[in-house]
Amino acid sequence: MRTATTIEASGGEPWSQQTDFVVEAEKLGLDICWVAEAWGSDAPSALGYYAALTDRMLLGSGVMQLGTRTPAAVAQTAMTLSNLSGGRFLLGLGASGPQVIEGLHGVPFARPLKRMRETVEIVRRVVEGGKLSHSGSEFQIPLPGGDAVPMRLSMRAEHRIPIYLAALSPAMLRLTGEVADGWLGTSFVPEGAADAYFAHLDDGLARSGRTRADLDICQGAEVAFAPDEDALGAMTARRKKELAFSLGGMGSASTNFYNNAYSRQGWAEAATEIRARWQAGDRDGAAGLVTDEMVLGTTLIGTEPMVRQRLRVWRDAGVDTVRLYPAGETLEARLTTLARAIELVREVDNAS
Repeated sequence: MRTATTIEASGGEPWSQQTDFVVEAEKLGLDICWVAEAWGSDAPSALGYYAALTDRMLLGSGVMQLGTRTPAAVAQTAMTLSNLSGGRFLLGLGASGPQVIEGLHGVPFARPLKRMRETVEIVRRVVEGGKLSHSGSEFQIPLPGGDAVPMRLSMRAEHRIPIYLAALSPAMLRLTGEVADGWLGTSFVPEGAADAYFAHLDDGLARSGRTRADLDICQGAEVAFAPDEDALGAMTARRKKELAFSLGGMGSASTNFYNNAYSRQGWAEAATEIRARWQAGDRDGAAGLVTDEMVLGTTLIGTEPMVRQRLRVWRDAGVDTVRLYPAGETLEARLTTLARAIELVREVDNAS
């Protein structure tokens, strides 16, 4: 398995510390650094800066959100980052959710599946260097009714640009298998992944005549090491409110892909009640319904032997790239956690 991490440039820590983290992570041997966008800083600006400070590590947008840029602008950004980094850029795209897309950017969230399919088609056409002419249900390029004619960019892509899709719903997972080079996943329970995720990915792969070997399964989770069982209990308890927020507070009143993903993996009743309590303002009550199993099943938290065994399970389930979110109150602590996690991934790979 390859190793990766995801950082959010506006995550609250000083920019200098995050820069140090990226630089030191490359020295530790990390393979990929994804930069998130969410509703904070944009990803491309940070990626361009980190490209200048690193030499080997791949850098990816994790993710650029549909609706925040035109497909042609996405392609321009991807080509610029790929060229200036010497081919080290991975384009991660995601539909996000109605709260961010409509509440922050003021554009419709409707029909994200069609928007994603057409965006990927347009990006690939632009990157290939041809004149852009697209007539779809979501995008009409050139805009009809005027004097504009199809155009091509004045720059060329010097390297191949792999496209990864962030997907949780069955329909978006099928599209990922059909058109993408990689899947950026989350809320992953390997024991339930065959039905919840891989069946849909494989359906999409079959539509395009491909197999699982053609898709990078990039799955992420927090990693933290507990010295003993007592400490593990305290670590698990602290993360229950974070998970309650994902299940109850993410998305909108009608759409929460995280909640749906947990429901498909065996926690439908709990996920429904957690969301209801969170939406009603009972945040502590929502967190109280999150079980230890729900936290440990979707993270890499545990004693070192537990994390090592969990990595084996992830590998055997089909994960190609493990995206590590290292715990720690300080930069040094996070790097220490990341370093040990990278070592464990290598141990697991070498033992296979």
